[in-house]
Amino acid sequence: MNDRVEAGSSQQPAAEPSPWNVPNALTVLRILLVPVFLVLLLVHGGDDVTTRWWALVVFLLAMLTDKIDGDLARKHNLVTNFGKIADPIADKSLMAAALIGLAVIVELPWWVPVIILVREFGITVLRFFMIRIIVMPASRGGKIKTVLQTVAIGLFLLLFPLSDLVPSVVYFILLVFAWIVMTAAIVVTLITGIDYCVQAAKLYREAKSDGGDGKGLSGQAGPNADGPDGGAGPDGDGTRA
Repeated sequence: MNDRVEAGSSQQPAAEPSPWNVPNALTVLRILLVPVFLVLLLVHGGDDVTTRWWALVVFLLAMLTDKIDGDLARKHNLVTNFGKIADPIADKSLMAAALIGLAVIVELPWWVPVIILVREFGITVLRFFMIRIIVMPASRGGKIKTVLQTVAIGLFLLLFPLSDLVPSVVYFILLVFAWIVMTAAIVVTLITGIDYCVQAAKLYREAKSDGGDGKGLSGQAGPNADGPDGGAGPDGDGTRA
């Protein structure tokens, strides 16, 4: 939001846009797609090729809405408090459903979703704590992490449907590539999480030494401010923390 005012006008903050807008509708749609995706992934123990293709389509569609609602919110100044809260809920719910679902059908070991989700939800709690004190700068690592997680999950969703369509050597190459991307996603997830904690501790000490008046929050976006509904935020993910 532009906090500048014209000369002679009253120093009043601009009104928040109505929450009834297209970006927020897409965010709600993404939340509603989470159980649909999970059912498609888990039906028949994950062994039905048709529903697995549909699970992949729904996952990619949900991720596409994440991109679209962010672009629309920024372009048309439709950032709302509802979006700041609902967007990270939608993102993390979808990611959690995919990781846990793949572990349930034994296509990922359980330690993978445990590591990623502990970091994701732990940083979310820390973000909501820090946003009351100071706005943290964006991190490019967060954007890389989001892309790697999305690509890795997409590849694992794709492996089973392709298993009977491609030669075994091609399947093996795809499996190795999927694990390389997933490993990179885990590493970047951990690194960005540790970096966030270090920066949060540093900024917390600085804010307290300056009196802890929280002035850094003025005119800034919310806890998921780098996501689709808000510009550059504390974790710098682009779609999620």
